[in-house]
Amino acid sequence: MIPDDDICMQLALEAAEEAGRAGDVPIGAVVAHEGEIVAVAANRRERDRDPTAHAEILALREAGRKLGTWRLVDCTLYVTLEPCPMCMGATVNARVGRLVFACRDPKAGAAVSLYQLGHDERLNHRMIVTEGVCREPASAMLSGFFASLRGADRRGSEAG
Repeated sequence: MIPDDDICMQLALEAAEEAGRAGDVPIGAVVAHEGEIVAVAANRRERDRDPTAHAEILALREAGRKLGTWRLVDCTLYVTLEPCPMCMGATVNARVGRLVFACRDPKAGAAVSLYQLGHDERLNHRMIVTEGVCREPASAMLSGFFASLRGADRRGSEAG
């Protein structure tokens, strides 16, 4: 059974809201396996002061623990923002079968370029990539977060 993309992305959006409330970049991730949710994670880089505490990495680790394997071939990773190169590398190395993301990251996104590579017949791992699921709410959340940071930066420079 394939989980419903909208339902899984809604869970990722809820995790992203949690990250945003904690002061981190609002990104959430969900891993589904055979129709069941096996991991939900929110970005915790700022809270944990850990450069590897990206939502995707945390969700992949939790899924691996629950499933007893780090190879997640039969899994789908749902994430609210296109994964960065580090997270995309982990996704590929974990052999995730499908990646679903809400919106592209114009500065650090790596999924679209790796997706093109993934269709090269010489490679032995294929990943299905779907983009745009729940794009509008994810984009609005991220835009609001970064606008608030820019506003705080402006207020700080005016005060100094």
